[in-house]
Amino acid sequence: MKYQIDDIDKKILSYLVKDARIPFLEIARECGISGAAIHQRVKKMEEAGIIEGSHFVVKPRALGLKICAYIGVVLDHAHQYKSVVKELEKIPEITECHFITGNYAFLIKLRCNDHQHLMDVLINTLQNVPGISKTETFISLDQVIEKQIDILQES
Repeated sequence: MKYQIDDIDKKILSYLVKDARIPFLEIARECGISGAAIHQRVKKMEEAGIIEGSHFVVKPRALGLKICAYIGVVLDHAHQYKSVVKELEKIPEITECHFITGNYAFLIKLRCNDHQHLMDVLINTLQNVPGISKTETFISLDQVIEKQIDILQES
């Protein structure tokens, strides 16, 4: 049975997205229901795969990772998809990898200390992965929007 979220669930999610460490009792007061009811609803949404865990957001710049780049990856052959992914998983600078439509097989996001570090990863690591025939790099100058989905937004 598929879990259907209601307005209270949406309100709970909006609080959790803003602050995953907010006490359930505080959410309960805002929603006008018991803390136990909040706990049960969150547990059901976790079981349904609507939410998973909670985590801290580490700011890469604070760790010295000043360069954010996106790289379009072209494969030699589509059937090499899985072996290339296994190799990409080994590269610590890669923070995301998406299998996409269009001119590239993958769009990856990576973080580096500086331009020299980026160049090293591109030339000595990424472009040496068997199955990758070509890459195109896009350097992010600034991240102007960063947000979670607005659960209370009307569809």
